[in-house]
Amino acid sequence: MHLIIAEKHIAAKRIAAILAPKKPKQVRVSGVDTYEYGIDAGKTIFMGLSGHIVGVDFPKTYNNWQKVDARLLIDAEIISTPTQVKIVSALKKLGKIATKITIATDYDREGELIGAEALEIIQKVNPDVSYDRVHYSAITPKAINEAFANPVSVDFDLADAGHSRQVIDLIWGAALTRYVSISAGRLGRMFLSVGRVQSPTLTIIVDREKERDAFISKPYWEIFATLSDQNGETFLVQHKTSRFWDQQEADSILAKLDIGNDAVISSVVKSKKIDKVPTPFNTTEFIGAASSIGFSAANSMRIAEFLYTSGFISYPRTDNTVYPESVDMRAQIELFKASSFKQYAEQLLKNKKLVPTRGKKETTDHPPIFPASLANKSELKEDEWKVYELIVRRFFATFADPAEWETMRVKFDINGEQFKVNGARLTVPGWRWYYPYNAPEDRLLPVLQEGDRLTVRETEMIDKETKPPSRYGQGRLIRIMDELGLGTKATRHDIISKLYSRAYVHGNPLQPTKTAYAVVEALGEYASTITKPDMTSKLEEDMDRIAVGSVKEDDVIKESREMLDSVFSELEKNKDNISESLRTGLREDKVVGTCKKCGSQLMVRRSKRGSRFIGCEGYPDCNFSLPLPKSGQVIVTDKLCEEHGLYHIRIITPGRRPWNLGCPNCNFIEWQASQEAEKAKRPKTPRPDRIADITGIGKVTVQKLSGAGIVNVDELIEADAFELSKTTGISIKKIKGWQDSIL
Repeated sequence: MHLIIAEKHIAAKRIAAILAPKKPKQVRVSGVDTYEYGIDAGKTIFMGLSGHIVGVDFPKTYNNWQKVDARLLIDAEIISTPTQVKIVSALKKLGKIATKITIATDYDREGELIGAEALEIIQKVNPDVSYDRVHYSAITPKAINEAFANPVSVDFDLADAGHSRQVIDLIWGAALTRYVSISAGRLGRMFLSVGRVQSPTLTIIVDREKERDAFISKPYWEIFATLSDQNGETFLVQHKTSRFWDQQEADSILAKLDIGNDAVISSVVKSKKIDKVPTPFNTTEFIGAASSIGFSAANSMRIAEFLYTSGFISYPRTDNTVYPESVDMRAQIELFKASSFKQYAEQLLKNKKLVPTRGKKETTDHPPIFPASLANKSELKEDEWKVYELIVRRFFATFADPAEWETMRVKFDINGEQFKVNGARLTVPGWRWYYPYNAPEDRLLPVLQEGDRLTVRETEMIDKETKPPSRYGQGRLIRIMDELGLGTKATRHDIISKLYSRAYVHGNPLQPTKTAYAVVEALGEYASTITKPDMTSKLEEDMDRIAVGSVKEDDVIKESREMLDSVFSELEKNKDNISESLRTGLREDKVVGTCKKCGSQLMVRRSKRGSRFIGCEGYPDCNFSLPLPKSGQVIVTDKLCEEHGLYHIRIITPGRRPWNLGCPNCNFIEWQASQEAEKAKRPKTPRPDRIADITGIGKVTVQKLSGAGIVNVDELIEADAFELSKTTGISIKKIKGWQDSIL
């Protein structure tokens, strides 16, 4: 029996459908769907994994954070544990009777490791089984048939490189996360995540925010005039001094300009601008382009992965920006003659020779991302189609001609003052016809010639301020990570997702929280190695060396342990300072604003029962409070409510869209209004005569209220719920509920 192992179930199903002479039979093995054809010894079975089916971990004796010192994790034993029990069981059952194994997982570092993990499980029950490996970059009939016709050997060096990443990331992440979380007093679900790639990436974001914080805006002024030609066509021109830093100078120039003045054209310069054809998509460029049309890094890769396993695009994790000669590009374009892209395909195919652009990065593992087969819009969801269309259009664009613009720079003299305007018109669409995303707009001007006189119809001076450097969007951040050697094409989007899930950042462009500041500043001051890309980049290079067999995995892991041990030496020298720095910084992340009742700070707090609320630091003298949602992580943003002086709040819940709650006071007022509206809709119920007649109040509660001096309904209505709660031990929520039910 020949067992073929793919990385995922959908890939196994598609490969089986391609290779089987007729529709393969679906058979369930240990709760896992497999696909087979043939009989007896000639049977072929396809099964998919679920990514990694085993993981690396520490023995259970290291699990107690407070009893086991974080530094002990550096040299702790690493064990492998099954993460997909049913799949492991199916592998053993099928592997035991297999005569041949073919590893058909994705061809990259992770895919090689996943395949090697599966092979190792099988070899334990069938040591002498023969095995081989197939490489493919698209799940299409042509690519799959060629791959299985030309099997290769399993690359155990490449698998070791993937395994070394797992081990190193586990050791660094677990040890540092434990140390920092305990130092900050943040355990349980609120722990502070630290990692060898994550922390330098977070530092990039925080450093950018510090630049913005330190930025001092400078006022400046711009002067414009609206001109009209003899045909009455108007357009805007600007003074040759784009920014005036002195208002008096700007005022004096504006005073020289009058409506009705002549604007004499002093020069007209026309020229052509060539818009270069874009290069093929690699992962970094694809994520950047998808980000520009509204897709997060994680979402764009999730969709690309689906399109790949569905056979519609080539493998989406690639560094390559040069199409290989082995791919028949004319045939690929021919596919689209029977689609909504027909006109674009036919236009390209008019060229006798198709010459694509070449990027700077050329690798041999996978081609750039391109459409592998034709998809119809009806087959895909809206977001899937948008990503597919982006990839198709980029593919077409790489074979197109440059775009050309006609530009015009015109200068004017208005009462001795020089003004200017630039015009641009797309004269040859070239590649932009195929790929219209983020195209600059034409800036059209009327026919203008040197010496022409136009009329000033309006003048205007606008006051502005210089702006701080912009925050990084996800696409830009991934490019920076790529440049600095942080992470890989397969992991960078996951790192960014982790920063969101840990509530280190919010929004897009990415904005760091005060927690991010606290962690980066504490580590930056007392253990800067963790926050800089140098160490991580060095380890990435070492993993690449493992992949090509020039260094052993054990040596790289040993070196990484030594690096981490030296980091811990720095941490422990400054233990108290780190703890104080973290706790002070984290406290700032809970400040919501200033209490208008007493002037103290309003903080995100927890009650004895664990519920969250916004409470005043002036308690018990001041009892002002506001409710918060029961679940989700509370993020205090930098947007301030002018009416209440409170910062807006965002609620982050894993697996859901962030909820912008806004000003907590405004939100509470709106909630109260909605409750009153609901109450008004309900049929009126008779007012109870006695406290005991109120729903939810029994004999024991009556005695508690009586002991607090509340013996009738009127006294209960007039009572201060907060004070009554302190006296009786009854929750404020219950007391207010009874009061509301009476009213």
